[in-house]
Amino acid sequence: MIQIDSREKAKAIKNIIAEFDRQNVQYYTSKLYVGDYMNLDNPRLIIDRKQNLNEIYGNLCQQHKRFTDELSRANEAGIKLIILVEHGGTIKTLEDVKGWYNPRLKVSPYAWDGMRLFKVMYTTAKKYNTEFLFCNKLQTGKRIIELLGGGNDG
Repeated sequence: MIQIDSREKAKAIKNIIAEFDRQNVQYYTSKLYVGDYMNLDNPRLIIDRKQNLNEIYGNLCQQHKRFTDELSRANEAGIKLIILVEHGGTIKTLEDVKGWYNPRLKVSPYAWDGMRLFKVMYTTAKKYNTEFLFCNKLQTGKRIIELLGGGNDG
């Protein structure tokens, strides 16, 4: 049984819900303390879904305090938070972030490049005992099921 945070937008998670249905994974929607997806059998592991590296960039650059406060809350509650980034393409690991081109570089000389974002993500992962994992948008539902330890597809 997977709990989905009520702040997740229905349109954004349509494919995730379809995968849950396809694999006969039960779910319900209710507000989570942190993150977006939790298996009721293991409430100490929660997934926070991010649309892409642009969203992570915004979280770490513009909304740093709000984002790290959430990571701190998870830590204090004994929760391991996995940040699942739906970026796809060549970004498959944290190391791959080094080669990311930030579209904001076109409009701001102060925007972070991929190397700087990688360093901040790496430091954040170590400091807050979190993990940044990556997947293609079409695989998000499957990855959530795998990471939370469920599903019928092996």
